[in-house]
Amino acid sequence: RGEIIASERAFPNPFPDYEAAAAVPAEEPPCARPAFISAAPPWELLVQFKFMASFGSQIIHNFTRRIQSKIKDLLQQMEEGLKTADPHDCSAYTGWTGIALLYLQLYRVTCDQNYLLRSLDYVKRTLRNLNGRRVTFLCGDAGPLAVGAVVYHKLKSDGESQECITKLLQLQRTIVCRDSDLPDELLFGRAGYLYALLYVNTEMGPGAVCESAIKEVVDAIIESGKTLSKEERKAERCPLLYQWHRKQYVGAAHGMAGIYYMLMQPAAKVDQETLTEMVKPSIDYMRHKRFRSGNYPSSLSNETDRLVHWCHGAPGVIHTLMQAYKVFKEEKYLRDAVECSDVIWQRGLLRKGYGICHGTAGNGYSFLSLYRLTQDKKYLYRACKVGPSVQAAPEPPRAGTVLSFLAGDSPDPTVSPVQPCPWRPVPWRSPLYQGLRDGHPSEVPGPVRMPAFMALGRPLLKPQFPHW
Repeated sequence: RGEIIASERAFPNPFPDYEAAAAVPAEEPPCARPAFISAAPPWELLVQFKFMASFGSQIIHNFTRRIQSKIKDLLQQMEEGLKTADPHDCSAYTGWTGIALLYLQLYRVTCDQNYLLRSLDYVKRTLRNLNGRRVTFLCGDAGPLAVGAVVYHKLKSDGESQECITKLLQLQRTIVCRDSDLPDELLFGRAGYLYALLYVNTEMGPGAVCESAIKEVVDAIIESGKTLSKEERKAERCPLLYQWHRKQYVGAAHGMAGIYYMLMQPAAKVDQETLTEMVKPSIDYMRHKRFRSGNYPSSLSNETDRLVHWCHGAPGVIHTLMQAYKVFKEEKYLRDAVECSDVIWQRGLLRKGYGICHGTAGNGYSFLSLYRLTQDKKYLYRACKVGPSVQAAPEPPRAGTVLSFLAGDSPDPTVSPVQPCPWRPVPWRSPLYQGLRDGHPSEVPGPVRMPAFMALGRPLLKPQFPHW
């Protein structure tokens, strides 16, 4: 039954794993012949990129130009699709703030001021249409306000930037209210608002949002988890328990994995005692709920080993396990993360679409994160294969090409073929761009991180990338 479910939801993985692929000698190093640049698909270039780098800058620049051309095509496709987009959707998840984030990332990589100004256009659009219904970074007003603060800051418009931060902090009354029915999860709850605060400080520097504001939100999340745990009589086994719509979800989007991940962020400044006595045993409780396959249930009450998405299943939990390994220095977390990676490699080439939340691109981030943590080339190899795996599928979904994969296009009939969901189409955050970064780290910005979830590391350095 499990194999039937897996085949219904994912394409069979047609590729050998890293060890098997590495054992087959190449007849001729592709990078030894410049014709390879114009003949091969981008993903083949990616797999060989490190080897290519040693053959001089001409090949690297040719490779870069191919990415530039692809991204130009993607932007044209996206802008055309946006002509029919919902004018009232200002979210980072599916709306205009996601487009602002894309252009902000383009500016970060290229230093082209035109992209920053384009981001500002979308920021202004979103700030005129705040509705006050939701408060998170991905799906609420906190997203437009946080991105607006950062864009204005980079434009040296300090007054407008501070106004955005002031409005962002005004949302906090709803967040910390003990009588509020607000959930704690990432998409619609307190953890999603916490991300917005941490994002502003990451981009603008510590102190842009005061520590006391962050602490209030963290305290509210912890108290909520303690309360539910006591109500469910699980305080000893799981000191911090959370639910959404009366279900105790496990995954990154609506569940415990996403909340624990945010609480373990260094910028959240959760004290070590709380991390050790409250967060750690709660993560261990979650770990013990995993299936024998290594995958995780969508909720504690769900016994079906079915979903392998970032939002539900191993692709979201893996990030929590890696963060736990960094914080607590215990090998068991890394072992479980590796097991998650194997599940994703086997069952993560999803038929559902190419997006981050519940698509193949989101699953690819797990490999990138594990590679960054372990420096094991196996995981970079797996990330490199995410793109061609979609092309090689015997029954590809609509728009099943590298172009739509990078754009984050979805076979969901509610999404236009030329209108990818804006949270997802950041080509710089694809395995293609990560491979380029890893192949020549001195010439591009820092590590690629999943937008609106993982992008809380050190701010990106000023790029030395060839000017576009």
